[in-house]
Amino acid sequence: MNPTIKKTELQNNKPILSVLVDNSKSIPFFKEDKSVSEFISNIQNNKELGDKFEVKKFTFGNSLQVLDSLSFKENETNISDAISSINELHKGKIAPIILLSDGNQTIGNDYEFINSKQKIYPVVFGDTIKYKDLKISQLNVNKYSYIKNKFPVEVLLNYDGNETVNSQFSIFSKGKTVFSQKVQFSPTENSKTITANLTSTKEGLQFYTATIRKIEGEKNTKNNTKSFSVEVIDEQTKVLILTSVLHPDIGALKKAIESNKQRSVEVLLIDKYKNQLNDFQLVILYQPTAQFNTVIGELKQKNSNYFLVSGANTDWNFINKQQLGFTKKAINQTENYGAIYNDGFLTFLQKDIGFNQFPPLKDKFGEVIFTKEQQLLLSQNINGVQTQQPLLATFEQNNQKSAILLGEGIWKWRAASFLNTNSFQEFDEFTGNLIQYLASNKKRNRLEINAKNIYPANSTIIISSYYTDKNYKFDDRATLEITVTNTDTKEVVKFPFSLVSNSYQVEIENLSPGNYAYKVAVNGQNIHKYGQFKITEYQVEEQFTNANHQKLDVLATKANGKLFYKNQFDYLSKLLLENKEFYTTQKSTIKEQNLIDWKWILFFVISLFTIEWFIRKYYGKI
Repeated sequence: MNPTIKKTELQNNKPILSVLVDNSKSIPFFKEDKSVSEFISNIQNNKELGDKFEVKKFTFGNSLQVLDSLSFKENETNISDAISSINELHKGKIAPIILLSDGNQTIGNDYEFINSKQKIYPVVFGDTIKYKDLKISQLNVNKYSYIKNKFPVEVLLNYDGNETVNSQFSIFSKGKTVFSQKVQFSPTENSKTITANLTSTKEGLQFYTATIRKIEGEKNTKNNTKSFSVEVIDEQTKVLILTSVLHPDIGALKKAIESNKQRSVEVLLIDKYKNQLNDFQLVILYQPTAQFNTVIGELKQKNSNYFLVSGANTDWNFINKQQLGFTKKAINQTENYGAIYNDGFLTFLQKDIGFNQFPPLKDKFGEVIFTKEQQLLLSQNINGVQTQQPLLATFEQNNQKSAILLGEGIWKWRAASFLNTNSFQEFDEFTGNLIQYLASNKKRNRLEINAKNIYPANSTIIISSYYTDKNYKFDDRATLEITVTNTDTKEVVKFPFSLVSNSYQVEIENLSPGNYAYKVAVNGQNIHKYGQFKITEYQVEEQFTNANHQKLDVLATKANGKLFYKNQFDYLSKLLLENKEFYTTQKSTIKEQNLIDWKWILFFVISLFTIEWFIRKYYGKI
């Protein structure tokens, strides 16, 4: 027998008071860092608030963090993410939120429309007076241009103010003015779009600076300037599509390839082809038949690159005789093939854009056999069954590059990609990556670098590299190092790369604005790559002229809270203390406890027996 008793324990749970502190650079830019620290100190030292609430303090920039110390060095502000994270963290609890911020968000969803289940009390820090301000809101330019060609630069200018003002917009390159235009703004005409057509005069990466001249009384001039870059290339890539049939795939491929302005596409029916191979860097063979005999002979003779797309009208008996490195035992029956992404694909960098969700492609049924080394980007999925059969594969042999897509209907992929992302960009980039690889006659490099041309000031510079062994397989045994040189001051710094998944990455911080050249080298190997980038003085957190108290007020109203200013701590604390919705809850817990604890009784009994045994042994009773 082991009788039990029940014991009820009561636990008091205070409401939680979450204090969210904007830790971005815009706070010291408005000279409010001391005011924020004093406000937090007032909350922490208020005994009545501490008695009523369990106070928890957090900071946020691009993400939410528990408050350890304030640095005000975050390069981005995401108010929406901070509020959403706190709502999720304190789900089902009474947890009002105090938000200390200037209300200027630089990334994330618009916090004005967030649905918060907790009451929010924003406290405004920063100047609420509206000053006259001219700024470059947006700048659009193509990444590439061709030498001696004109390329457009579209700039959106905005004005805040109550007077009519005159200014001048200019674009500079290497200290010289390459474009200039006078502009006038008024309270009613406060936005202008300017298009400048610049001429590419020199091959390579070219940097430009766009600026709008300061007007009288303008407080913030850091948003008057933006830098951009254009890579000038010597010639355009020309692609020829030879087809035996008219098909929607032709139009989809043409649009996807020509979405990059450095590429042009010409479409010809195979019976119109007349030995034009030398005019193109790449030939796409769409559903080849015996009529393609001449052009395939030319491709083999000249070792030219090609991309073969098969389908229901493809003559596989003809292709199998061409010794292209693959054959197919096709029957006169079609099958639908879904796509499976291969994350071990090494030929070029290509992310998964949702290939497995795309509609299936149609091709003749049969087994594909390779007679030369290949890399699979996509394999076949037949009615939900994953196979090792290829859907999209690439080849590289004797400096000839080729690829095969085993199925027609790729136009459906482009449409599906648009439905998923509301843009053709992902599909067009995928097609562009494939075309760029196939159209290049350069020997494949064992070391590839991925870096931007322009970085904003005080941002983290992330550079990734991809290194392979002699068989062009990713090599995770290497040691990579980057040497960065400031071309103005000649200051040199070195950083090692870290292995991250299937690539090497380095994060560089605290570089001052200026022009930089870099060299990435593989230790112990005579393999290296060069590049350059620019760090601008543009800081997104310093693009605002005043605190956005209007949006904070909308947020407070929608969340059933109230807006406060930095000098209203007493008013805020009084409201929180008197609000009867913020109350302490009691939670009762019933525990059952045994009257007899058998573990201790067992230990006691064993101890007695042990003592008795030693006593008997001592006196010779055993």
